[in-house]
Amino acid sequence: MKAMKVLLSFIFIINILPLFAEPLNSPTWGFRIDLPPDYRYSGGDGKSRFSFTSETGLALDLAVYRGNYTSVEAMASDAGRRLGNKGDNSSFEYHGKKAVMMRLDFTDNADKNSRKTGWGLSIEMAKSEMEGDASGSLPLLLALSYGPEGDNSLELLKLSVLDSLSPSVAENRYPGPVSDFSYPRGEKVKKALAGTYLDAQFGESDAEAAQALIDREFVVLKRYAASGRWQEAWIRFYRAIYRDSWERLIDASFQLERLWNVRSPEIGRTVNDDIDAQNRDFAGLALEWVQNFIYERDLMGSDFVNLVTAIQEGRGDCDSRAMLWSIILAQSCIPAGIMVSRDYSHAMGLADLKGPGARFPGGKSYMVAETTAHVSIGMIDRERSDIAQWLAVMFE
Repeated sequence: MKAMKVLLSFIFIINILPLFAEPLNSPTWGFRIDLPPDYRYSGGDGKSRFSFTSETGLALDLAVYRGNYTSVEAMASDAGRRLGNKGDNSSFEYHGKKAVMMRLDFTDNADKNSRKTGWGLSIEMAKSEMEGDASGSLPLLLALSYGPEGDNSLELLKLSVLDSLSPSVAENRYPGPVSDFSYPRGEKVKKALAGTYLDAQFGESDAEAAQALIDREFVVLKRYAASGRWQEAWIRFYRAIYRDSWERLIDASFQLERLWNVRSPEIGRTVNDDIDAQNRDFAGLALEWVQNFIYERDLMGSDFVNLVTAIQEGRGDCDSRAMLWSIILAQSCIPAGIMVSRDYSHAMGLADLKGPGARFPGGKSYMVAETTAHVSIGMIDRERSDIAQWLAVMFE
């Protein structure tokens, strides 16, 4: 993505038309799932049973059971028996919850010549959010993502759907169950943060896991590139990365927040008692930091450098920098997002900040942040100012 050429003045106002392809939330049970744009509700009772199908012939079945099974293993075993499943089950722990990953391989009962493959998840739901019944049992969630055998992108799509599941609100900002199963976080390790004297703690597999998710979701995204739903797919792509990255970056963001909020003499800053000015100063320091990253592109795949690697090694393209900047701000209680343009092949940050600068209205007035040129918050390239070419991606 190209660097800026001509900058507009601080008083320029930019209108961005946001498009929100929202995840689906269960008000009864508290779980959430972020489906690709071509999935549609196809059956169930709307409370404890839900079925979805896609235009590519894939399916997702969700069911909540309470008091029917003594464990997630028992539920997975019974589901496999009823399907005639030939795949294996593997137990693991997901964010303090017992879970079973199921490899699905079964014959469709309605068509004995149709073989279905995919993945399933049997998992406990949040104990802190759901009371047990009279016997003390807790609700268990069963999710089956499957369809005909297909090309690699179809198989990755099945995994992407299952990985987008949050069994409770606690996992809305935590790596998905497929990612956690495939790449357990492991022991905490200390890594240096780029351009600072700081160290922060990360899971020992965080960088590898984060990159694997990006590689998978980029393959999924490409399936929708020529469809009328490409904007929804693009938003989902960034939302998946944001969710996966949040927990991995918590300690790093905390260390950077302490550094920049101190405003020590070494960086020439003084404490400001005005909260709006503090937020803008903090956002400005974070912006200067990502602007110094090494500019890097991958012309053969996704341009997105995973945020764990980006924050450790100080490199990445514009969308990696913009999302990293927005997460650091959001973890410091400053609402933030990103804006992306397919036509401009560019991305910038957005944040709820006071003061002069290019911004767009819509609820809160978010200010733009250019991460690939050494300019202040609120400045935008005149050649990239056509509002019809931008898409806002908000994460809250």
